[in-house]
Formats: sequence, structure tokens, C-alpha cells
Amino acid sequence: MDRGPLPSRDQPATAARPPGCDRIALVLQGGGALGAYQGGVYQALHEAGLEPNWIAGVSIGSINGAIIAGNPLERRLERLRQFWDTVTARPTALFVPDGDEARRLANTWSSTLTMTLGQPGFFTPNVPNPWLSPRGTATATSFYDNAPLYQTLRDLVDFDYLNSNGPRYACGSVNVRSGNFVYFDSIETMIEPMHVMASGALPPALPMMQVGTDWFWDGGVVSNTPLQHVFDNLGNTSTMIFQVDLFSASGKLPRDMGDVLARQKEIQYSSRTRLVTDVYARDHEQKLLIRRLLDKVPEAALTDAEIAMKADLAKQPGITLLHLIYRQAPYETQAMDYDFGAASMREHWNSGYRDTQATLRHQDWIAMPLEDGGIVVHDVHHIAS
Repeated sequence: MDRGPLPSRDQPATAARPPGCDRIALVLQGGGALGAYQGGVYQALHEAGLEPNWIAGVSIGSINGAIIAGNPLERRLERLRQFWDTVTARPTALFVPDGDEARRLANTWSSTLTMTLGQPGFFTPNVPNPWLSPRGTATATSFYDNAPLYQTLRDLVDFDYLNSNGPRYACGSVNVRSGNFVYFDSIETMIEPMHVMASGALPPALPMMQVGTDWFWDGGVVSNTPLQHVFDNLGNTSTMIFQVDLFSASGKLPRDMGDVLARQKEIQYSSRTRLVTDVYARDHEQKLLIRRLLDKVPEAALTDAEIAMKADLAKQPGITLLHLIYRQAPYETQAMDYDFGAASMREHWNSGYRDTQATLRHQDWIAMPLEDGGIVVHDVHHIAS
């Protein structure tokens, strides 16, 4: 993979939303250090003029999403890069070695530093360790303190802009007491740093966050993808969805214990995005079938409820979903989501950039369904250039 600098561009392109597309949604899965991949995806969309006006995220996806939604168009990419430069600023090695085994050792060293020292602008180790902390104390329920992230978000996100002029924004969390999944959505909630931090408070590493009178953990504890929230709130607006996953549900058969731990994490946090999409597509097709059947029945033969249903079904949105998934490099280990080395960050970012560029070269994919109210899904983006 390319270990060079991040791709650069001076000015964003003019908006190039395809005909029939009334909204672009960016859906960002959680995945810690792998979240730099989403930065590369956003850069490619930004350069193509495909700016989202609805962003939903979980965990690191909620942080990336808040930075994008919380800045005017001309500053989004700059702020996103600043975040990833900040949290990967600690030097981990004098040079980046070649070869899978050497690189695996370098990545292991980088992730070990993260566990030992935390990450700049993100989190620091709790002292004392939670196992040595008295029950009920501030340090007793997590290994790290995420207070640095609060200041980072304050520095990089204009929350006034996010709540008034920015794209619609939502982040997913789970209520610690009830176990219920909750979305903090700017349509109904004034988003603040604590909402974003709650979405990224993965236990036992990071502390539960208080929002109002309740306490919350990372939404990935229940579901690591916010796609369901987007589907549930589409309304009648035709939408192009870019679903960006950091863990793949499909993968290779493990060959050693390191592979087992990595594969377990991928399956656990992939959150069955494909299944969610398939269920929604089947439901959508059933609605279209019911609409066609009702169209064949004379109006006088319909009940009031059936007439209301017919009117509602007549406004079904068209949906195009483009599914991008980060593919683990051969030398990455189960610690890939907390390897915050600068070299790994650049690789992840550049991978997202290239994958999205390859996807966007398929002009027939960047289009809305021909059928009124239809749904189209494209999820094979690793194509030869």
C-alpha cells in the first residue's frame, strides 16, 4: 500500500449531484484507527462535488461525521486532516519497514504504545488503573480518560454551525442502564461534544458519558452501523447513500490465533450491514408491489385506510446505495483498530481515497434507479483501474 503523503487538492469541486437525487447520505461505521479510511472516502467525494447533506455515524464514524457536518464546505477536509494528524502525531518508528512480518512487528509496537500511553488529542491512561481504583471512583470503570477528545472536538467542530447550517447529523449510542440504542439527531437534539463522545465511548477502554440524566456507551456495543437509522428516516426523499464500513463481514479462514482474534472482531463489528440492506430492500419491493396492486383496484372499492395507504405508497423514494468496505492488509493484526501510527493512518486514508475514486469511475453507479421508487445497491468497489 502507498505510504506516501495524503492526496491533496486546493479547491472543492462544484456540486455534481445526479439527476433525481434529492439528498446524499454518508453513513460511517465505527472502527477506531481504521476511521482514517473514511477520511479518504470523504476527500474523494468532496473532490467529485458529492457533498453529503445527511451524515450518520457510530464511534469514530460519529467523530469524522461531526467534523464534516460542523464545518463550512471549504474547511471540512482541512479539519478532518487536522484531526487525524493530531491523533497520530506521536512518532512510533524512525522508518516504515518493508515486508509483511517486519510491518506486522511495527504495527504491533505502535498499538502497544497506544495501550500504554494513549493518543494525543484523544485519550490518556487512567491513574490509578481501574483494577486498582476504589469502587465508584472516576477511574474505576475505564482504562482511559477521553477528556482530551473534548478539547479536540471544541477546536475542530463548530457546533453552532452543525446545529444551524450544517448537514443533518446523527450519532448512535447505547443507554448503559436500559441497554436501548439511541440516536442523537440534529433534527431533534442540539448536538454538543458530549453526544459525539458518548457515541465513541467504547467500554472498557473509555468511560461512559453523561448526557442529561442518562449515561451512554459506544453505539457499537449494540450496532456498529447507523444504516438502519437512515433507512427508518428516509421519508419520501430520493437518496444516494454512501455506506462506509471499516469491518468486513466476509473474510479469510483464520490460520493462527492472531487471525482468530482479528476475524472475530471483524464479524462482531461488521454489524451485518448487508443483512440490514437486504431486509430493507425486500420491504421496499413489497411496498412497490402493494402500490401496483392498489393501482389496479377501482377507487370506489377501496376503504379509507387503503386510500391513505395508496397515497403514501405513491411517494416511495428512489434509493442508490454504494457500499464501501475497508479490506484488512495482510500484515494487520487484531490490533488494527488501535494502531494509531502515522504510516498506518496514511495507508488507511489513501485506501479509502482510491476505493472511492474507483467506485466513482463507474458513472452508471452514480445514478438513481430508473424505476420510480426503486432501490439499487452496488457493493463491489475493488475493481481494476
